[in-house]
Amino acid sequence: MCDRYRISHSFFLGAGDGRWSEGDRAKALAYEAYRRSVCEQCGTRGAEWDEEAGGDRHAYVSTTVRCVGCELIATEQQQVPDGPDGYGVRIGLIPRTAAEAQAGDRAAGSTTVD
Repeated sequence: MCDRYRISHSFFLGAGDGRWSEGDRAKALAYEAYRRSVCEQCGTRGAEWDEEAGGDRHAYVSTTVRCVGCELIATEQQQVPDGPDGYGVRIGLIPRTAAEAQAGDRAAGSTTVD
């Protein structure tokens, strides 16, 4: 969390005045080295698999998880046109109540002419 807010560890703990001590810098550098060692896709580190480094080739097993939100995004993404009409189009999720409120706001703002 300290890296996200760019604060020293001692300040996070309430023990510092915001200045970075030698220990704070060492912790930040160690955390950055650890973060770089973690695979962005699966979240594991090479050493966990490397038997020569004390790891285990079978340290993890795969699991399948279905996210209904990701499924909905993938389905909607298929409707985005290829080419210039689809450039910059991004599918996201908002709560149904927020979508209904937005639709109500748009309907209230529209006028009809008879």
